[in-house]
Amino acid sequence: MNFIYAIILFGFLIFVHELGHFLAAKISGVRVLKFSIGFGPKIIGRKIGETEYLISAVPLGGYVKMYGEEVGEEVVDARRSFKNQPIYKKIFIVFAGPLFNIAGAVFLFWVVFVHGVPVIKPVIGDVMENSSAFQAGLKPGDTIVEINGQKISNWFDMAHFIQQNPNKALNIKVDRNGEIIQIQITPQPKEAKNIFGEKIIVGQIGIKPDEKAVFIKREEPFTALNKSIQKCYEIIELTYLTIVKIFQRVVSTDVIGGPILIFQAAGKTAEQGLISFLSFAAIISINLGILNLLPIPVLDGGHILFFLIEAIRRKPLSEKFIALSQKIGIAFLIALMMLAFYNDIARLLNPGKMP
Repeated sequence: MNFIYAIILFGFLIFVHELGHFLAAKISGVRVLKFSIGFGPKIIGRKIGETEYLISAVPLGGYVKMYGEEVGEEVVDARRSFKNQPIYKKIFIVFAGPLFNIAGAVFLFWVVFVHGVPVIKPVIGDVMENSSAFQAGLKPGDTIVEINGQKISNWFDMAHFIQQNPNKALNIKVDRNGEIIQIQITPQPKEAKNIFGEKIIVGQIGIKPDEKAVFIKREEPFTALNKSIQKCYEIIELTYLTIVKIFQRVVSTDVIGGPILIFQAAGKTAEQGLISFLSFAAIISINLGILNLLPIPVLDGGHILFFLIEAIRRKPLSEKFIALSQKIGIAFLIALMMLAFYNDIARLLNPGKMP
């Protein structure tokens, strides 16, 4: 089942990405020769109009082959050729793939928020002895409704507010059996680690949630759209920050995963339900879009970089330089893929290393 879920996931992400290139090329008047899901030998295919639509043997990618795209390719009809298009059209066509991945993620998150996600209410399940909460008089069953004038609707928002304010007195309103009680608590500082493993100081008052106090929160369509865009922005920001942290050696390269990790994660999230699977698909779609925008030859970001250089120079780069750059880019991607497979296999042998 993991394999089936992963194929569905890969197929969707690849289709969305290549559909972006395909539609942008069509809009720009460029002839599209092939639209393939997968690489390698053709499994099935059909030519409709001027384009052959394919499903190929290796489901780890896909491609849109445009007329006049390859280095050294002889062009007869310059008007329909990719290489003879204005630079802004070339950038538009190349950028459309990653853009569609991000737009696809917005749609998936929109579905998630409209369908509804489980949310833990800010209801206290347990209070640790001798903690700030214990000393202030908080009790199991209390519901935190407001902190420093800010309304609290779920446990995550409440915990985040407290963590961000160590050693600061907080005015907390609590609903206790229908009676509103006002309590002042100062979160105690505690050393912790953020998602990058860096040491930080957070506030803690010593309470645990009531795990039975869960409700499904559904959003109205327009509100869901706003939340999905915000969620995608947060993940994009986190993805770029993670890449920077890897180069800074703050984050280990062990976090890099490949197809095996995605196969495993796809199966696990699917077992947890449709919402978990769609959320995972949205995150992977964003990562695919962002990684494709990195300025590495062969990737979309590398092509865009070359087009921008061409615009500054007012003449195209030599085909010899482009061909050499692409070979270097392919070598880099192969090395990155080997590292990803190594990490995946290491996780299989040692499940405790799963990120």
